[in-house]
Amino acid sequence: MRMRLRKHRRRVPTTQYNERRARIHRTRRFNISGYNVHMRIVLAAIFTALIGMGCIDADAVLEAFPTPDSSEVASTRGFLPTITPVSEYTSPPTITPLPKFGLAPTVTPMSRFGLAPTVTPAPTFAFAPTVTPVPKWQGFVQAEPLRELDIERVYPGLSFDRPVALAFPEDGARRGFVVEQAGRILFLKDEDADTFLDIRDRVNDRGNEEGLLGLAFDPDFDSNGLFYVYYTANGPRRSVISRFSVGPGYNTADPGSEKVILEVEQPYANHNGGQILFGPGDFLYVGLGDGGSAGDPKGHGQNTGTLLGTILRLDVSSLDAAGSYAIPSDNPLVGVAGARPEIWAYGLRNPWRFTFDSETGDMWAADVGQNALEEVDLVRPGLNYGWKIMEGDECFSRSCDTRGLELPVTVYGRDDGCSITGGYVYRGTRLPSLYGAYVYGDFCSGKIWALRFDGSRVTESIQLADTKLRISSFAEDADGELYILDLGGEIYRFAEEG
Repeated sequence: MRMRLRKHRRRVPTTQYNERRARIHRTRRFNISGYNVHMRIVLAAIFTALIGMGCIDADAVLEAFPTPDSSEVASTRGFLPTITPVSEYTSPPTITPLPKFGLAPTVTPMSRFGLAPTVTPAPTFAFAPTVTPVPKWQGFVQAEPLRELDIERVYPGLSFDRPVALAFPEDGARRGFVVEQAGRILFLKDEDADTFLDIRDRVNDRGNEEGLLGLAFDPDFDSNGLFYVYYTANGPRRSVISRFSVGPGYNTADPGSEKVILEVEQPYANHNGGQILFGPGDFLYVGLGDGGSAGDPKGHGQNTGTLLGTILRLDVSSLDAAGSYAIPSDNPLVGVAGARPEIWAYGLRNPWRFTFDSETGDMWAADVGQNALEEVDLVRPGLNYGWKIMEGDECFSRSCDTRGLELPVTVYGRDDGCSITGGYVYRGTRLPSLYGAYVYGDFCSGKIWALRFDGSRVTESIQLADTKLRISSFAEDADGELYILDLGGEIYRFAEEG
């Protein structure tokens, strides 16, 4: 594989270190091998290591253990524990037991979304401290290395008509909803599929990049029954974002309940974008391509006065009777003369799938290139991702000025594919080696990759699988497990090799 990794400019680390607080208990003096050593000195040595890891508060230790004199410090030599590096997403650090006296505490592993470790008492003296739990273990940890995976088919008895999206509402029913490009949505229950919404009468799917392209369930879907779709229509050619509502039983939707909230005219049949999803703050995010043709002939990518070539951020929580949305007050271009306030990011050619990391909130996007490079972007508000000044991390023309442009996290060329499909940061439990990695693929080659990013650079990258699928989309269920959609009609998931 000839994947080229490029250093990402002006990255802001997303992982924040949690403050560790601990309650320290005093103890009494004891005797070890003839040495009359205060128990507090031995514990202070252990706490020194824990403070270095950020697990407990140094002020609390100093309060409980006044600084020893030089003779006391000398008497503790040989008692300091060693710290073993840990996996980033499996458990907190373990402390290697002291070789002679067995004084080091053991650390109980935590769950993926769990708390900081509870240090259990050492078996001999039972004096180890208890560390007060804190939210999420983050920072200074290392994940299990990435490795190749197999894929396996799910719903083997079902086949779909050009599936382009799969969504799972957060309603506890654990149902998946498959979007077919022609204009139909099917809901999956066990091994059956039934029609949920059919709007083929109003969807234009004559172009390869047109049709019913996206589905997003309202954050309160379980109580209000609302969901949103993205489709292309004719007369004139345009992209439509609409809201629908479900009927009794939540098993079907009423086609007549449509409320159009946004229409954007499309000058050409390609580069329509199509992604739609809810993100942090329960705002609706919409991806729009540059309007099509080749080389962005109308200059939409660098024009913030148009909605084309952008990702939008809308407040649809209180639509009025006409379906009008609101603009979040902290959108980056609010108040900028001549700019559309809906814009969250711009300079995009055709963002084919973007998603949010369910743990960090980071937005990851895949932007389809023209003739040379496909790119993965970490999207920040208000940033310009370069099209058509840049294609990937290279100038689109012979030379260019890259000042003010946000370069990709990574790119790949035509040896590896021709049309990128964005995926997800894996947060499931079935595949520990994949945890915390961003997964993406290519529609033309069927190759799938994963990468890890530390906030400033790619630290690890691997080709996960080489499939023959036409990868139209990835999906994530309520458990954080990932699915792969083949435009030929089948759905797959990852599996361990063998």
